[in-house]
Amino acid sequence: MSDNGQKDVQVILCDMCAEEDRKPARKTCMKCEISMCVQHLQAHLTTPVLLQTHPLTEPMALCGTTKCAQHGKLLEYYCLDDMTCVCVSCAIEDQHRLHNMKTFSTAHKDLMEKLKAEQKALLVKTDDENVSLEKWEKSEREKLGRSSVRLIEAVTNLRDISLTSIQSSVSARMVSIKTSKSSMQAAQNEKDTFRFLQMYSQVHQDVEKAKAVDLRKGLEPGSERDKLVQEIRQNGEKMVNQAGQFWEALLSLVDPENHQELFATDSDLIFKPQFFGPSMSMSGDNRKVFYNSWMGQCAATLLIRSTKSVPNYQRWLVRLPEESDWIIGLCNKTSAENLRDGPVYALCCKDNQLSSLTTEYDDCCDSSTNSKGIGLQTGNMTKPEKKCKVSSALITHQGGKEDEALPRPEMVEVYWSFVASSLSFFRRTGQHQREEILTIKMSLNNWDLAPFVQLGKESAQNSSDGSQSQWRCPCGISHNRDAYRHNRSMSQQSQRPKCSCGEIIGGRCITEMVCELR
Repeated sequence: MSDNGQKDVQVILCDMCAEEDRKPARKTCMKCEISMCVQHLQAHLTTPVLLQTHPLTEPMALCGTTKCAQHGKLLEYYCLDDMTCVCVSCAIEDQHRLHNMKTFSTAHKDLMEKLKAEQKALLVKTDDENVSLEKWEKSEREKLGRSSVRLIEAVTNLRDISLTSIQSSVSARMVSIKTSKSSMQAAQNEKDTFRFLQMYSQVHQDVEKAKAVDLRKGLEPGSERDKLVQEIRQNGEKMVNQAGQFWEALLSLVDPENHQELFATDSDLIFKPQFFGPSMSMSGDNRKVFYNSWMGQCAATLLIRSTKSVPNYQRWLVRLPEESDWIIGLCNKTSAENLRDGPVYALCCKDNQLSSLTTEYDDCCDSSTNSKGIGLQTGNMTKPEKKCKVSSALITHQGGKEDEALPRPEMVEVYWSFVASSLSFFRRTGQHQREEILTIKMSLNNWDLAPFVQLGKESAQNSSDGSQSQWRCPCGISHNRDAYRHNRSMSQQSQRPKCSCGEIIGGRCITEMVCELR
């Protein structure tokens, strides 16, 4: 180190000068592995053979790094693909023979230009990022500021209402204490015995009344207190909601992966029924599914269709039934009516237990096979067997016991990444809170996949024996629902047909929403 604190530059000396008079080197010959001063460099500069075959570089200290460790030859080229120096054997015979090769001087020039271009691009990006960062910081500050202001206003309002009411009540109770003090002072100032004795009875009453006063007591029972309690509850609920929003906003700021803000499903997504049981109906906007209990089992398969294309991902949010079984995920569009006939990537809820379901088929095989994977004959030729791999696993708490199943979610957010070829399922529990349930990595294939939801048991949809039409009364008599389904306008219980025992056929009528695109 020099006196000014800067690191001294190493001076390379000529290897051909006498030891006692070595001059600074001007160039280093990579082939000769020596450094030369101006005088000793002349031979390399004036001899054509040396000039063409002996590469010269700026003076450098050689430590045995100028030759290839594998072939023992001089390093003369630079491999741009592997970013390493190679010899002529590496370049034309071994692993680098098909790579982009350059001489040292050309590689140095090209890489220097590339480095300058990257530096310029990085400066532009840095400037853009600074602008974006400023906008992001301003936006987040404003959003959190609004949440905190609303929270402070709610807390302040609740505090003022409570304190004002209590203050009025305490002031009213203080009157008794002030009255007792005045009475006692007047009695103590009275010198006449007869007058004092006449006053004492009233003074005693005032003192007892004052002693009974409890300043820590709330409002006196009555309509005013009931009204205030109701107002405090309403304002308190608002305050709790605002505090929750502020809290969730902070969580989404520091942990966006697990606390993403809840956005509604795009309005272009709608349900398109593939199988619809007689007990099922749909809203006019095709985003809500209803179930009428007296019409049979809850059974439906619905594709989720979009009127626009999304290049990188698709996301949807579904509210699911609280009791019925369901499957949600991706299936092949042509096999939606029978999921066993095509690939499926899904999250299942059966008997209140969550599990993953993956059914994959070989892309190379023709789809004209049955659900058992047996080839179908066409003319004199037999189609190859379609290989199917089915995977299913119960989903349990992470780090928990194996038999501790994950509870069924009420609302599921599904994220389909086209780029990553993955399908993720999240449980939504709040405006910003979500918990990952499952992520499925899909194999790349040529199948035409589409989002779907299946409600009810698969056996109910594939049943062909008419069992759904039969309803067995508690008295033991069986009735055919189809005989009564023609009159769907009978909404009132009293208008519905009854069994001979008096029980309404099909059971008590309950119509409920079982599925919704949120």
